[in-house]
Amino acid sequence: MSSFSIGVVLADDHPGMIAGISHELSSVDTIVLKGHATNSTDLVKLLESTPCDVLVSDYAMPTGDYGDGITLFGFIGRRFPQVKLVVLTMLDSPAILGSLDDIGIRAIVSKSDAVSHLVPAIHAAHTGGKYHSPTVAAVLEEREAQRAGAPASTELSPREAEVVRLYVSGLRVDEIAERLNRSKKTISTQKNRAMEKLGISRDADLFTYAKEHGWLSSSQTPPRDAN
Repeated sequence: MSSFSIGVVLADDHPGMIAGISHELSSVDTIVLKGHATNSTDLVKLLESTPCDVLVSDYAMPTGDYGDGITLFGFIGRRFPQVKLVVLTMLDSPAILGSLDDIGIRAIVSKSDAVSHLVPAIHAAHTGGKYHSPTVAAVLEEREAQRAGAPASTELSPREAEVVRLYVSGLRVDEIAERLNRSKKTISTQKNRAMEKLGISRDADLFTYAKEHGWLSSSQTPPRDAN
């Protein structure tokens, strides 16, 4: 048994995923599982009561008082600055993965890759290093290649990307404003600016773009009219 250990908390809204990750990590003698949560409300309560070194969190956990995605990660960074973060996600959108990279989240693992990639990702996060699983690395490399040959104005900011993701998931502009604690005018502006950068003028086309680029699954419904 190693004398060195990393305390880890897991957050994912799929119990099966929690079970699979727990099983994988239980055999690693440098990792000690401290607990798990299935929504942001329970996650924050857990972090307040259970000290840990690294949080492994799904990107999309739609229920809970603290939102998900970049909104949740920003809150955790402010409330628990000592906790390092590994993001686990099924999304392969260059905009979303790029937004994580842009705000300094360096350990990202795709659910399309083997769960064993979480082990080096946790160790990297704990030491302030960087780890991208193969799928994430490929997407970010392609993104960098595209950015090198495209005007910077076409790149969505992290906040614009988050607004678009929430909008195409079915939330109205006023609901997004409430969730992100921004004004309705700000959300509308960020949505419209994102559409301009993407060369999209209709909400229906925004939904199609989001589906084609992996921002949501084909089973999700089109965004509701927010005007």
